[in-house]
Amino acid sequence: MKLLTKTNRYYLLLTTGLFVLAGVGLYYGFYAALRHEVEEQLDNARLHLERRAATGQALPPTPFEYQLSVSPRPRPLGFRDTLLLDPTEDEMVPHRQLTFRLAVQGRPAWVTLRKSLVETDDVLEVVLTVLLTVLAVLLLSVVVLNRWLANRLWGPFRATLGALRSYGVQEHRVLEFAPVDIDEFAELNQVLTRFTRRLVADYEAMREFTANAAHETQTPLAIMQAQLEQLLQLPEMANPQLAGLVTELYQATRRLSRLHQALTLLSKIENRQFAPPAAPLALAPLLRDKARQLEPLLDARGLTLNLHLGAEPAGLHLHPGLADSLVHNLLQNAIKHNVAGGFIEVQLSPEALQISNSGRPLSGNPARFFERFQKHDAASASPGLGLSIVEQIGRYYGFRMSYTFESSGAIHTLRVAFA
Repeated sequence: MKLLTKTNRYYLLLTTGLFVLAGVGLYYGFYAALRHEVEEQLDNARLHLERRAATGQALPPTPFEYQLSVSPRPRPLGFRDTLLLDPTEDEMVPHRQLTFRLAVQGRPAWVTLRKSLVETDDVLEVVLTVLLTVLAVLLLSVVVLNRWLANRLWGPFRATLGALRSYGVQEHRVLEFAPVDIDEFAELNQVLTRFTRRLVADYEAMREFTANAAHETQTPLAIMQAQLEQLLQLPEMANPQLAGLVTELYQATRRLSRLHQALTLLSKIENRQFAPPAAPLALAPLLRDKARQLEPLLDARGLTLNLHLGAEPAGLHLHPGLADSLVHNLLQNAIKHNVAGGFIEVQLSPEALQISNSGRPLSGNPARFFERFQKHDAASASPGLGLSIVEQIGRYYGFRMSYTFESSGAIHTLRVAFA
């Protein structure tokens, strides 16, 4: 829920509550005041009749018999509400009556004075209609004014939010905002400017460190591999013990080189150092090329690779290097963790790329294989970064990764959903 909507909701609840309380208070207040006025008029009429009776005069006649009635029998004294039939309107009309005891020409009588409350109700209705209309207009005006002011005052905040939403650290720029006359938003913009300045500086330092580390460590590793290869060609390597030690050293150097390359690639992906291509990339030709490249490895292990290449995903913009790494690591994973004489099924559709392969029974949570240095086989020479690279590439492009295992046929399935 937006802040403006939530704020307006509280304002509306408060104002509506006050509106209801004010309406109820006005109604009963005016009603009580008008009833009191009617009672005063009846009291004045009673005093007038008492003065006439005190001088021995008869009660004055009235054109409306329901306004004054005299009874020789006792009646309840005081004020009461009653309904009387109006012969003109042919309907029951509310009245306020006052009954008192009076000696009329020496004889006791109970006199009842009545006054219609119809005029009181009419006045009350008019007053309440005017006041409630004013309150309703005031309430509506407050809501409209608050919304207009909120849109006007929160404009700089929305501009700041839009700039942050479209900002990427790989743009190598510091966010700058237009001056605003609201202190809180101005302070927010200043803090964000300082923050992005530090962020850009840290990002540049990290990017330079990654590039320098990749360059400075790759060269010594390449030299070590070349010298170890030459060392293995020397006649002294006829000694099995010495040859075994050098071979182990050479294999460890190769593993270190592969680990270095994988970590460097992960760092570049996480730092978003791959610019998006201008044209979409087709996965089907890439899958065919990779299948041809891996034929010797497939034949060596007796594996069968079946490609089911359907329609290409629409508008799939992938960096060529990342697409190659994605496909290569998926196929390598299916080959490494397969069984002799097994199979690999590759299915490409507009929605997903799915690779299924036979393999050994799975132990552990499949989701953990996307973590770094997680392996199916702890004794494997693989650094355990292949699926981590796949997961990072998927996260980079917003793909959904899933790993499922069917225990009945020991089938492992990796699915990359493009949506």
